[in-house]
Amino acid sequence: MSHGHSIHRRHHGWNNALEPAVRIEPGAVLQFDVLDAAGGQLGPHSTARDLASLDFARINPVNGPVFVEGAEPGDALQVTLLSFEPSGWGWTANIPGFGLLADDFREPALHLWRYEAATLAPALFGRFARVPLKPFTGTIGVAPAEPGEHSIVPPRRVGGNMDIRDLSQGSELLLPVEVPGALFSVGDTHAAQGDGEVCGTAIESPMRVTLRFDLMKREPLAFPRFRTAGPVTRHLDARGYEVTTGIGPDLMVAARAAVRSMIDLLCRREHLTAIDAYLLCSVCGDLRISEIVDVPNWTVSFYFPRIVLE
Repeated sequence: MSHGHSIHRRHHGWNNALEPAVRIEPGAVLQFDVLDAAGGQLGPHSTARDLASLDFARINPVNGPVFVEGAEPGDALQVTLLSFEPSGWGWTANIPGFGLLADDFREPALHLWRYEAATLAPALFGRFARVPLKPFTGTIGVAPAEPGEHSIVPPRRVGGNMDIRDLSQGSELLLPVEVPGALFSVGDTHAAQGDGEVCGTAIESPMRVTLRFDLMKREPLAFPRFRTAGPVTRHLDARGYEVTTGIGPDLMVAARAAVRSMIDLLCRREHLTAIDAYLLCSVCGDLRISEIVDVPNWTVSFYFPRIVLE
């Protein structure tokens, strides 16, 4: 299989006026050398002090854009995630003012990871926690129809910073095309993340990503959709889960309550510090809506995989 171009050009916002980095025919395969979400501002020897000097204009760079010949508004761009070549290092941070529990954790914190890029063996966190890895793309999308520059931080109807853990190897993602050529970009690769990414960061890790592009004509999509190649939690399931809940009329309040309860449990039982428990929850625990129909209270559950600690 020919991989054609390797895309190195990057940008920091969605803008349909950007010149394409490359033009391709449907069916093409491309490689992307993706930076971490800090855009290379953090390295294997960074400290929490470095978070204060982050230039947020350089956060979350994406590689592209890719112009797909024949793509028109009303079509869908199908992106198949063929492979990931991870770098072997990454970082997880608490960035003040960001994250589900930003009011609880106001101080910067940074955890650096090293992992086996070839085997993807579980990555060590501290002395005893081992996090199973599952590389994926946090930011993946196409340009919106609205003119001008749009922030890369929030996800959009056309994809973007969706942080969906299951956009991993073998998955097929369909994106709604809003401009001629689609103008596809990708970035923000993660070595592992829990559903919810509760502290605001995953294991942020640079990687080489190989993708195939196909075009589905006249396939109108309201929002992105995707298909996985197989089970999505097999890397976490083996030992079962500890589960905490939050219950009430507001999903965000209930989600915070579920995560706070898990942090408390990890601190008491495993003698973790609260900030370490928070970071660990972000990279391997899953927030789930368990019930959203029994008016007036909804149930949110937080699943922490026992395999990480056993």
